[in-house]
Amino acid sequence: MSQPLVILATASYDHTIRFWEAKSGRCYRTIQYPDSQVNRLEITPDKRYLAAAGNPHIRLFDVNSNSPQPVMTYDSHTNNVMAVGFQCDGNWMYSGSEDGTVKIWDLRAPGCQREYESRAAVNTVVLHPNQMELISGDQNGNIRVWDLTANSCSCELVPEVDTAVRSLTVMWDGSLVVAANNRGICYVWRLLRGTQTMTNFEPLHKLQAHKGYILKCLLSPEFCEPHRYLATASSDHTVKIWNVDGFTLEKTLRGHERWVWDCVFSVDGAYLITASSDTTARLWSMANGEVIRVYQGHHKAAICCALHDGADPSST
Repeated sequence: MSQPLVILATASYDHTIRFWEAKSGRCYRTIQYPDSQVNRLEITPDKRYLAAAGNPHIRLFDVNSNSPQPVMTYDSHTNNVMAVGFQCDGNWMYSGSEDGTVKIWDLRAPGCQREYESRAAVNTVVLHPNQMELISGDQNGNIRVWDLTANSCSCELVPEVDTAVRSLTVMWDGSLVVAANNRGICYVWRLLRGTQTMTNFEPLHKLQAHKGYILKCLLSPEFCEPHRYLATASSDHTVKIWNVDGFTLEKTLRGHERWVWDCVFSVDGAYLITASSDTTARLWSMANGEVIRVYQGHHKAAICCALHDGADPSST
C-alpha cells in the first residue's frame, strides 16, 4: 500500500477503528477492536503507526498495512488509558490513565521505562514543545508538570478544587497552556521559563466557554500563524472557535446532534475534524465554519479522531 498523504482515523463505542479518505469521505479500512472501547487515537510523527488507547492497554497498528493485528501492545496500566502521544522524533510515547499514572514508553524496547504517580485518575496529558516536560490533568482538578530531566514533579496547580480537568493543550511555541474542565471553563496561563527548567504558570484568562462539559480543548498549530485559535468541543453539541488574542468568540460550529468528544486541526489550521456521539465525524472549514464532509459508518458514538496531514519530519 502506498502511504496516504492524509491519514484520518476515528474510533467508536462500536469497537472499531476506521480509516477515511479525508476528501471523499470513503472509509477504506476498518479494524475490529473487541477488547475494549478506544479512548484516544494518535498517529506517530512519521505517519507509520496509529496508537489506540484502550482499557487497559495501548495498541500500535501499522497505518500502511491491511493487517487487523497490532504490531505492538503496551501493557502495564491497570485502567482506562485516557491520553497517548509521541515525542517529536517518535522515539518514545507517553500515556495517562485512570489508574492514576503517567507513563513513558521507549518504542524500541519492551515495557514501560518511567512512571509518575498523579494519585487521581488522569484524563489528559500533553507534551510541552520543549520535549522535556509532560503536563497532566486529573479527575481531582490537579495539573502537574513532570520534568523528564529531573524525573520529578516540578509544578502543581489546582485551578478549581474537585473539578475534573478534562483536557489540556499547549501552544506550539510553548507560550500558553489551556486547561478545560467539567464546568465548561477554560483556564489560560502564560508559560514563563524559570531560572531552572521548571515552567512557571502566570494566570492570563478565565473563559466560560460552554454551559456544558468541555470534552476537548485544542490550540491551533504553527502553520496557522499569524492566526491563533482555541477550539473547545462540548457536551452542548457545539465546537466553539476562540481568537486567542483577547479570547473573543470567532465562530460556533453547529451540526453535530450529540456530544462532541474530540477535535483535531489540519496542519495549517484551515480545517478542523470533530468526532461526536451522533456516530459521525465531520470536516469543517475554519474560514466560514461550514461542514465540508461528514464521515458516516460508525454504529455508535465516535469518541476520538486522529489526523496527520503534515510532512513526515524525517523526510523534510
